[in-house]
Amino acid sequence: MLGTVKAIYLATRKKHDQLFNTYLMRPLAAGVVAILAPTPITPNQLTLLNLFIFLVAAGLFAALPTFVGGVIAAGVLEVSYLFDCTDGMLARHKKIASKEGHLFDFFTDEGKAVVLAGSLAIRLFRGGGLGLSLDLTLWPAGNVGFLYAGIAGTIIVASGISLTNFVRRPEISGKEVTVEAFYETQGSGPKRSLVGRVAELALTFLRFLNHYPSHIWIFALAGRLDAFFWIYVAINALYLARGWLGLVVRFGRFPKAPRAEG
Repeated sequence: MLGTVKAIYLATRKKHDQLFNTYLMRPLAAGVVAILAPTPITPNQLTLLNLFIFLVAAGLFAALPTFVGGVIAAGVLEVSYLFDCTDGMLARHKKIASKEGHLFDFFTDEGKAVVLAGSLAIRLFRGGGLGLSLDLTLWPAGNVGFLYAGIAGTIIVASGISLTNFVRRPEISGKEVTVEAFYETQGSGPKRSLVGRVAELALTFLRFLNHYPSHIWIFALAGRLDAFFWIYVAINALYLARGWLGLVVRFGRFPKAPRAEG
């Protein structure tokens, strides 16, 4: 059994994955794939399952604004993420990966990102926490500032998702994304220069900050889901600002004057 799990793990890893995935979630997901592969369960069904479990976790974040409640909710969220890793690995293992399946998976991930911002804001409104002030003072439970922050946060996250969908369109990017690119597995690539490795490490760190399953449990165990909320919204706001800056430069520039002939 362990040999089968190892073979599935090695054959279905993704390039440029998070360390959290590489050393924890992917190995666990490979075990789930080994169990589910002989059954008629489909990757899309696992996508629906992880979405349902995530909504339970979001409900727990909002309904249980205590330390223990936060730890329980984060644990349920990680179970959801385990199945989120499993669906793609099962598709790659059974060689049934499709663009439709990837888009459905990404669509559900988009919804989860928005729900997370809203549920955490409700949690802070009900239980209090760090406010948006330079002296890091605590806002008491019932402070409407958390509700305003929740509205702003969900708008920011949703707008960032919309931006991502827009810039990935082949008409904008100039690239037609293939199914193979969606499910690109781990492989040996060309060696990078020192500068390239440093840049890759920087990008890995930024991806880590925006990859909430990798570290939300740390904030939950530290009792600082309030800090996680502000960091989560701030990172998405920076991404949105950077993306819009690029769009303004691209679409807001004046057309080039035609060259005079002769």
